[in-house]
Amino acid sequence: MKRALKFAIPIMLIVAGLAWWYLNKEFQDIPGTHRMYITIGAALLSGVLSWFLFPEGPQDPER
Repeated sequence: MKRALKFAIPIMLIVAGLAWWYLNKEFQDIPGTHRMYITIGAALLSGVLSWFLFPEGPQDPER
C-alpha cells in the first residue's frame, strides 16, 4: 500500500491535471463529459502502469 501512496497516486493526479488542462486548452469542441472521461481514463491507465512498473522496495539479489 505504501507504493500506491508514494508513486501511483501522485502520478495519477499529475496526469489528470495535465490531461484536463490540455483538453480544455486545445479541444473545446469535444463535449465536457467526454473530456472528463478521457481524463479519468488517462489517470487510471497511468496509475495502473506506475503500480506495476515501480518496484515495492529494494530487491534481494540472492532470492
